[in-house]
Amino acid sequence: MSTFAPKNILITGAAGFIASHVANRLIRNYPEYKIVVLDKLDYCSNLKNLLPSKCSPNFKFVKGDIGSADLVNYLLLTEDIDTIMHFAAQTHVDNSFGNSFEFTKNNIYGTHVLLEACKVTGQIKRFIHVSTDEVYGETEEDAVVGNHEASQLLPTNPYSATKAGAEMLVMAYGRSYGLPVITTRGNNVYGPNQFPEKLIPKFILLAMSGKPLPIHGDGSNVRSYLYCEDVAEAFEVVLHKGEVGHVYNIGTKKERRVVDVAKDVCNLFGMDPNKSIQFVENRPFNDQRYFLDDQKLKNLGWSERTTWEEGLKKTMEWYTSNPDWWGDVSGALLPHPRMLMMPGGAERHVGAEKYESVKSGTNISVPDSESISSPPQNSEFKFLIYGKTGWIGGLLGKLCEKQNIPYEYGKGRLQDRSQLLADILSVKPTHVFNAAGVTGRPNVDWCETHKTETIRTNVAGTLTLADVCREHGLLVINFATGCIFEYDAAHTEGSGIGFKEVDKPNFTGSFYSKTKAMVEELLKEYDNVCTLRVRMPISSDLNNPRNFITKISLYNKVVNIPNSMTILDELLPISIEMAKRNLRGIWNFTNPGVVSHNEILEMYKEYMDPNFTWTNFTLEEQARVIVAPRSNNEMDASKLKHEFPELLSIKESLIKNVFEPNRKTPTK
Repeated sequence: MSTFAPKNILITGAAGFIASHVANRLIRNYPEYKIVVLDKLDYCSNLKNLLPSKCSPNFKFVKGDIGSADLVNYLLLTEDIDTIMHFAAQTHVDNSFGNSFEFTKNNIYGTHVLLEACKVTGQIKRFIHVSTDEVYGETEEDAVVGNHEASQLLPTNPYSATKAGAEMLVMAYGRSYGLPVITTRGNNVYGPNQFPEKLIPKFILLAMSGKPLPIHGDGSNVRSYLYCEDVAEAFEVVLHKGEVGHVYNIGTKKERRVVDVAKDVCNLFGMDPNKSIQFVENRPFNDQRYFLDDQKLKNLGWSERTTWEEGLKKTMEWYTSNPDWWGDVSGALLPHPRMLMMPGGAERHVGAEKYESVKSGTNISVPDSESISSPPQNSEFKFLIYGKTGWIGGLLGKLCEKQNIPYEYGKGRLQDRSQLLADILSVKPTHVFNAAGVTGRPNVDWCETHKTETIRTNVAGTLTLADVCREHGLLVINFATGCIFEYDAAHTEGSGIGFKEVDKPNFTGSFYSKTKAMVEELLKEYDNVCTLRVRMPISSDLNNPRNFITKISLYNKVVNIPNSMTILDELLPISIEMAKRNLRGIWNFTNPGVVSHNEILEMYKEYMDPNFTWTNFTLEEQARVIVAPRSNNEMDASKLKHEFPELLSIKESLIKNVFEPNRKTPTK
């Protein structure tokens, strides 16, 4: 195995936690290496983290931003850099939910600047990019084998998404320009010097003041923790023995639930966990588990040395000996901190630049906490639903109750912006469902003589809701209609060729459909909207007058045309799952396939009433008794089927979800 020997190393972000331990280790163990540290001294950086290296002749600190191309190019050339270890990044998941653009700027753009500088100077022999285990996404709870380096990347939060994006750039520069890149993906790291927005130092500092330890959700989330010195050694191994073009997981098989971490900290401080743990609202999305296969790195000679008990005790002892290391960190100790510029930050860095000795004995400032509470149930989500008096809106509320999801119905009118804003501020939802709209009383013919009322709700109201929600970072699940298409030469009746999500509406026979097509087109400009095209909705409640089956079973005559339809019993739960997955864009929200009026009534006769009879009439005959023409079409539901493979075809769903539960005839 060949060994790489660097000469001049640039380490980005080395006034931060992990990188400072790596820098100090390399400076201590390899006096022949020149180590240049580049750090902009953000809120989670501290030059005091580099105190062990302050007098070393092979150490140089430069305050600056990796986003400055001029500075990066200058350093590479003047310091004759041949190796880059790129740690600099925004890393706190909570912050990424509140200020995701800052993560894109630092983690993706900053990485791109470094890569481009490497390409231009042409002198880099190693570029080690530091990523995270979170790029893999959530590991299944029962998985016994961890994610290996070739596993698919499925990030679930803005932080991990930006790290995955940065990885793609690194890989592209390696392949396109031959840049000698290596990527690492690591588990959670803990130890001395860590900024207390992270779990373990936060718990320790709170416990030092006898304050409750806040846990997101129920604390069942599982994480793997590595002690910082073990991780620093891992980077030492990757630097010297890692192969160009390869990825290395830095992980451990020893996992712990968050609630168990809190209990261990309580035990170290002699606190009663039952009285000292406080369950708080969960993150918008909180992966249940990350689990890595680290065998590839072990093959290079690395192994974890520090036990959990030993590492936690060392960490606790360091923080109790250095309580004022970070100054006033009260904002970081909140259950849900946001992007921080910590009070006293300037003084902290100025003092550190002078390498003043660390004072001790100062009481640390912590936030007040409320009394102990029980773990919230399903607090990850809270839905705001519009359309309480409507059929779909009412069913959504019942589904939320069944799934134990907190929800409230909106009180404001869709077209009144101030009322919508009041609802959002009052309810504080994670998602908004719009099942409100004008379809007509008793049918769409009503809209032909009430056009302004139809526009006010279907167009102006829906757009206002989307706009208000966009301003507040909320996803809107918008129940729309598929009655904006009609069979044409390219989509003929019986051909099996359905209209796709990208197709332009071609049906303008009713004013209702015109407004729905109009608003759908405008909503394409809103990236916070998931549009669900519902058609001829059916449910198992055959007494509901809005049910398509109920309607046609009461008509004297019916047309007989195959159509795509929506079985609400199956698809409304899917709409909730779509919200949880934060799906967006336009979706044909129908069961796959088509079914005709006659086929439905044949089922009705078989399952409900063997004596039932009906008569058909033509479209021309139908036109004489209605005001506005009706839409007939087939929708292509392959996109929805791909996302939810268990979705039944329309005829299968009719039997399983509607007719079998209501069967009145003897089983054959």
